[in-house]
Amino acid sequence: MEPAKLELMQDLSEIVHYEDTGIPLYIRTGDLSTYPGMSAPCHWHEDIEWIYVLEGRMCYHISGDRLVLEEQDVLMVNSRQMHYGYAYERQDCRFICILFHPSLFGSNTTLLQRYVTPILDDKHLHYLHLPSERAAETADLLLQMLRLRDGAAEGYELSAVALMYTLWDRLLQQRLLLPGPARPDMQDDSDTQKAMVSFLYQHYPEKLTLEQIAASGHVSRSKCCRIFKRYLGQSPIDFLNAYRLKVSCSLLARTDKRVTEIALACGFNHLSYFSKIFCEMYGCTPREYREQTHKKAESP
Repeated sequence: MEPAKLELMQDLSEIVHYEDTGIPLYIRTGDLSTYPGMSAPCHWHEDIEWIYVLEGRMCYHISGDRLVLEEQDVLMVNSRQMHYGYAYERQDCRFICILFHPSLFGSNTTLLQRYVTPILDDKHLHYLHLPSERAAETADLLLQMLRLRDGAAEGYELSAVALMYTLWDRLLQQRLLLPGPARPDMQDDSDTQKAMVSFLYQHYPEKLTLEQIAASGHVSRSKCCRIFKRYLGQSPIDFLNAYRLKVSCSLLARTDKRVTEIALACGFNHLSYFSKIFCEMYGCTPREYREQTHKKAESP
C-alpha cells in the first residue's frame, strides 16, 4: 500500500491534492498504518474536515483537545483549526476523510452570512464529535459521498456537494452546530502555536533549545510550555522528538540510508538515544520498523 504523506506549507497549512484542482473537494478512505509512525503531522487548512471511523480507533488532537474516536464515530474539524490524528495504542484504523472547502457552499452572501460564516468564524467551535449512537444519519451521508466518488460518474461532485448541503442543514436543524463554550480565561494563542510548530518543522535537524523554540513565538519559556501542553498535550521537546521520529519513519521506509545516518539527519546525535525513544514510541527498533514496512509494501 502506498505510504500516505501530507505536504505542508511553512505556516503548517496543508497542500490539499483535490481530485480536480478546480473543485476543492477531497474524498478518500485511509489507513493510519500508511502514515509514518501511524500519525499525521500537526496541520491546518481552510477546508472543513470530516472523519468517519470505519474500523478501529483513532486519537485526535484539535486546538488543545484530545479525543478518542471509536468505530462508527464521526468528527467534523472546523476550518483553520490545528489538528492531527494518530494511532490508539499502536493499532491501525481505517477511516473516511472528506475535505470540503467553504467556497463550495456557494456565493449567495445572505445564505453564507446566515448559515455558514458564523460557524466557520466561531473561535470556540473547534470541532463537532458525534459518537456512533448519534452519528448514523451523518455517517450515511458521508458514505454516500464516498460511493459517488468511487463510482466516478460524470458530475458526481454536484451530487456530493448537494449531500453536504443536506448534512449541514440537518446539523443546523438539530442545533448541533452551535457555539462552543467560551473560555475567557484562555487567551487565543493559536497563531503563536502555529509559529512555534512551524519553526520546529523547519529546524528539526538542528540542535534546538527551549529558549529558541519560545523565541520563535515571541513568548517566554514558561508560556511556550503552557501553549504546547494546552494545544498539543506535550512539552515542546517531546513534540520535537515525536516529529523527528515521524521523519525518521519516512526515511526508514523510503530510503536505504543507514540507521545512524537517519538518526543524525533527524537531529539525534546519539544512536542509542534514538533507538531507545523510537522503541518506546513504536514498540520496535528502527531496523525492525524498516523490515516491517518493506514486508507490507511487498504484500499484495
